Amino acid sequence: MAGCCGQDAKFDGASKAFKRILIAVIVINGAMFIAEILAGIAAGSQALQADALDFLGDTATYGISLAVIGMPLAVRAKAALFKGISLAIMGLWVFSSTAYHVLVTNTPQAEVMGVVGFIALLANLASVLLLLKYRNGDANVRSVWLCSRNDAIGNIAVMLAASGVWASSSAWPDLIVAGIMAGLFLWSSLQIIRQARAETLQSQPA
Repeated sequence: MAGCCGQDAKFDGASKAFKRILIAVIVINGAMFIAEILAGIAAGSQALQADALDFLGDTATYGISLAVIGMPLAVRAKAALFKGISLAIMGLWVFSSTAYHVLVTNTPQAEVMGVVGFIALLANLASVLLLLKYRNGDANVRSVWLCSRNDAIGNIAVMLAASGVWASSSAWPDLIVAGIMAGLFLWSSLQIIRQARAETLQSQPA
């Protein structure tokens, strides 16, 4: 529990190997955001658009993670806190957007959802495997792992939603998955914020 809350010494990302991996993951996420947001709009899928926003958020936050590597713990913790808050805002936006679309239940295109969800899953599994050995770093490094893990889970959920939409000819599976993904964003943001706050306290002089 102490390690989870940032009380123990944690890997801070200051290695050439991690930086190279982080740059590769940034490129993957940026490309997938563009592809998935266009597909989500074309298919009318809230789940795809929610997942695309997650790709965008990850691209930005991974860039911040890369920028603060090697800086003092206090700076890294503040960067992680910012990322946690941003993830929470994203989750709240997806919740509110999904609530709105509950009233406008146009059925999305299941085929597009399934194909794009599968491609996104492959991209995220590649990111997860690249980052696997760094999943227990400081709040800044751990936030990268959590975001990548969320993406992979989200892609599986999108594919399940596509199956549900196809089977039921209803938008409800898509909306339910978008809501679940929003909850996952909020839960991950809470973990990042808690660890970042603990590391902020740890960095202060006694």
